Amino acid sequence: MSDIVSEAPVGDANAPVLARLSTLDRFLPLWIVIAMAVGIGLGRAIPSLARDLDSVKIGSISLPIAVGLLLMMYPVLAKVRYRQLDRVTGDRRLLLTSLLLNWVIGPALMFALAWLLLPDLPAYRTGLIIVGLARCIAMVLIWNDLSCGDREAAAVLVAINSVFQIVAFGLLGWFYLRVLPGWLGLSQSDAHFSLSTIVVSVLVFLGIPLVAGFLTRSIGERSKGTEWYETRFLPKIGPIALYGLLFTIVVLFALQGHTITARPWDVARIAAPLLAYFAIMFVGSFALGRRLGLGYAKTATLAFTAAGNNFELAIAVAIGVFGVTSGQALAGVVGPLIEVPVLVALVYFALWLRRRFPVDASSPMTQGSMT
Repeated sequence: MSDIVSEAPVGDANAPVLARLSTLDRFLPLWIVIAMAVGIGLGRAIPSLARDLDSVKIGSISLPIAVGLLLMMYPVLAKVRYRQLDRVTGDRRLLLTSLLLNWVIGPALMFALAWLLLPDLPAYRTGLIIVGLARCIAMVLIWNDLSCGDREAAAVLVAINSVFQIVAFGLLGWFYLRVLPGWLGLSQSDAHFSLSTIVVSVLVFLGIPLVAGFLTRSIGERSKGTEWYETRFLPKIGPIALYGLLFTIVVLFALQGHTITARPWDVARIAAPLLAYFAIMFVGSFALGRRLGLGYAKTATLAFTAAGNNFELAIAVAIGVFGVTSGQALAGVVGPLIEVPVLVALVYFALWLRRRFPVDASSPMTQGSMT
């Protein structure tokens, strides 16, 4: 899930879903479209842009791109409530089910959809598989609150996903991009990278902001208190992630504008497996949570953490491994464009499904507060 919006929804629990999002968040798809248009315009106006970006590099990535990617990730990881990790053993069913959905079923489903719907587009297919490995880590807190899910359970699952990605992302990338296609007799023409390249990209673009986010929260809460950190500091740094994302999109589309305008059908084809993924993961997770008797609040939390993806990390890894002008990077960029309206629709769907659950005393709506 794109994790670049405000720390908490605005308004009260009885307000419409869109009204509880800030103006900045509500129009995220519009900002992304504008950034795409600006990027395409810059690419046409400045033919030397690609050469200029390549002139200053950190490893294989241009410095401006690296700065944009790190700005995307830092505010997201500063939001994570790391102290909640000690509550992991509170609900084993929720924890184990979430791990299964996020790290087994989710990546496998995206792999299957990518191969099924993009068999002739290996670069985009690989980009979507990378998206499937990047689990949602912060924006899910917003969708969870809007749907009246279990806030503390969401904090625990977000913290687990943040840490688990450092360990699991590289190995899963190697498995789904190299090992599994070989076992199934599928083409490996796009697997020209090493496991170490993925690991290094994850360590840089997730590890650095993860450490920075953890230290920021620890120092901020110790010196100013949790209330100040949550209500004053986080809202100030939250928009930085959006600026980083929009800057990265401008650069990507400046470099890929010709390809995009020449092949708009490719963008639509990238969106198709993403839409299928959101629907299958969300509905399947909701059905599973109800079957396990988790109650509405925890079931909603389970569904949103399973359906969302961390597109910022996926974009960072795709750029680090395949390059800023790659189809893999473009596949990651398409995600945030459609994710926000889709997840808002799923919030409404979750609230409709809530009527089919027994009264849940832990639900924020039952308690009459979204704060």
